Amino acid sequence: MRISDKSWPEQLAALRDPAFKAQLLAESNARPSVDMGERTDIMLTGWDRQYPVESNPNYEPGPDASVQGIASAIHKDPAEVAYDAMMEHDGGGLLYTPLLNYAGGNLEDVRQMLEHPATVVSLSDGGAHVQALCDGASPTFMLTHWARDRKAGSGPVPLVQAIKWQTSDTASLYGLLDRGRLEPNLLADINIIDLSRLKLGMPYLASDLPAGCSRFLQKADGYAATIKSGVVTFRDGEPTGARPGRVIRGARTRYIGSRARGSLIPAAER
Repeated sequence: MRISDKSWPEQLAALRDPAFKAQLLAESNARPSVDMGERTDIMLTGWDRQYPVESNPNYEPGPDASVQGIASAIHKDPAEVAYDAMMEHDGGGLLYTPLLNYAGGNLEDVRQMLEHPATVVSLSDGGAHVQALCDGASPTFMLTHWARDRKAGSGPVPLVQAIKWQTSDTASLYGLLDRGRLEPNLLADINIIDLSRLKLGMPYLASDLPAGCSRFLQKADGYAATIKSGVVTFRDGEPTGARPGRVIRGARTRYIGSRARGSLIPAAER
């Protein structure tokens, strides 16, 4: 029975049908004869590397939280555990599959990279891979997981360091020298955060891109206010309607003196 050409309500009804579920699971357990590559293999049947996503997601789960770990504990087929997890939230359930930087089953290697002096915490893939991940949640994850909740490996990083990584360090890299710090004569760009209740919500798929294309979104609780140039633009996570920001360009550079002995001077300093 093919359901890919049906409407979502019809697909959901079929997925809830025990007979269809049994048929699909039987087909999924028939391994392809062609080598699909390591990453594809992990995404299809790498049950020890897949983790059901909860409403307050844990992105550094241990082996017991994997599909394989859950299946072993309740003596069930891991494919069925994965199926049931994805059927949560009216078919909106998700599986978290870290493909990179998780070989040891934790994020300790990522911590070493974060603490390297050549690392700058930023976002480089804005608008890319939006059906596979939600990079927009990373600033909140830095504060909740890395600076507050982390118990694995060497534990959390200092809160002041996590804030500096995401503010002055990043602003300086891009030549935005009028922001990133709380100092006189700089822009009053401020987030007021209730760290005790800061948390990420369940990721969800929204079909709000051109041509009906979809992307993952993820909301967060705990942001009391977002202030841009002294104007409150968000209060308790809801927009106020104020939009004092404008499109900006990063600092440009130029050579001073000869090419051989010149110095690069950010345009913002000129």
